[in-house]
Amino acid sequence: MHRISKTFQFEAAHRLATLPPEHKCSHRHGHSYTVQVVVAAERLTGPGFVVDFGELRPLRRYLAETFDHRDLNDVLDVEPTSENLAHHLFHWCAEHLVLPKGAHVERVRVSETASTWAEYAPDGGTVW
Repeated sequence: MHRISKTFQFEAAHRLATLPPEHKCSHRHGHSYTVQVVVAAERLTGPGFVVDFGELRPLRRYLAETFDHRDLNDVLDVEPTSENLAHHLFHWCAEHLVLPKGAHVERVRVSETASTWAEYAPDGGTVW
């Protein structure tokens, strides 16, 4: 299996309203989010690509228009955890990215900080 990955960034605020009031994440705060999308394919296309990195530009636009400098509580229909954001972005990518035949979005990873991440891959996804 061949894989590529591209990383995107955006700034946003959120609060986790279902946490107890004494938990620091129950208060509005912000993060510099990093989103990493992994695309995989058994066979390479064109000059030897899984997919041209330029084909992932729609995700950059979506993140900029939908999430950048926004309150994620106003954007998402679920609690705006990194886990839920990774799940949402995986399904957005799978539905909206135009990939060559045989290529597929394998997983999406979301980081709120340099030392933490959450990842979504459908059942049967390979482990990094």
